[in-house]
Amino acid sequence: MRNLKEKELEIASRYLFLSMAIAVIRQDRRHFENGNFKIKEPYLELLSKMEIAAREERRILKSKMDHQKLHVIEASRNDSFTSFLFLAHGYEEKRNYFNPAIRKKVETILFELMHKSLRPTRSG
Repeated sequence: MRNLKEKELEIASRYLFLSMAIAVIRQDRRHFENGNFKIKEPYLELLSKMEIAAREERRILKSKMDHQKLHVIEASRNDSFTSFLFLAHGYEEKRNYFNPAIRKKVETILFELMHKSLRPTRSG
């Protein structure tokens, strides 16, 4: 039986996968900073903009989650699946995600952040 409303699940899931995307961005930044790239500054700037955008969105989502008393925690992990516990209204809802599906969701978020960060900003 589903205890979470669709909107609550959407917010908590986006928060979860956005947090994973931030971890990937930070790891990739370290690779660029420590790697033997000829010109690394453009990549580091893009990753920095992506992280800033992701952290801002995550901050907003966290505020919504706090207001709605939503929590999401990793319950278990194996080679194929990762389980997360979504907590709301005194109820628990366990969801299992296929690890390649998690990777695809995070990749989609990274593309969203990249496109958002590459858009020209309006000045004046």
